[in-house]
Amino acid sequence: MIAFLSGLVIQVELGSCVIDVNGVGYLVAASTRTLAALPHPPEKARLLIETVVREDAILLYGFVESAEREWFRLLTSVQGVGAKVALGMLSTLSPGELVAALTTSDKATLTRAPGVGGRLAERILTELRDRAGKMPGGGGGIVIPASATPGGGIEADALLALAGLGFRRSEAAPVVKRLLDEQGPAASLDTVLRDSLKALAR
Repeated sequence: MIAFLSGLVIQVELGSCVIDVNGVGYLVAASTRTLAALPHPPEKARLLIETVVREDAILLYGFVESAEREWFRLLTSVQGVGAKVALGMLSTLSPGELVAALTTSDKATLTRAPGVGGRLAERILTELRDRAGKMPGGGGGIVIPASATPGGGIEADALLALAGLGFRRSEAAPVVKRLLDEQGPAASLDTVLRDSLKALAR
């Protein structure tokens, strides 16, 4: 199996690129995120590869980052999510956005990806929700520190949990404050975290 390709980027088009490795051109399918990160032809690049062998073809899928390849493998483990749909999801949503959507059961965000309808989004949520926090971009999942100081309040606990997911305090604090103001006395840590993740994933 091919683990990676290192060679000249000869061509980049919608959904794929061609990498010349010692005179052999490899057609590699990739997300728009990976394709946008490639240098302009004919410069050298290195792509991590996931090889899919079918009866009629050997298909190569390329990734600039290992996190994206891990998500590709996880997404394609769900029945109904083929390579094309997985690449569409990775083109639409970053690893952090996928973690946020899965953690908060945000079906609407998943359906933004081409080829993902309501039923498939529901299946993805059901099968991957518990695994999302361990994936790249998840920071180990939402963790509410047991050592949070009494009286620290929902705002402090929410910011600690969001920091555990990899969000910077500078970007999370205004969102949490706005949600607390909007929700008033009815605010709970669960709702503030869920709504904060939705807002930050946009």
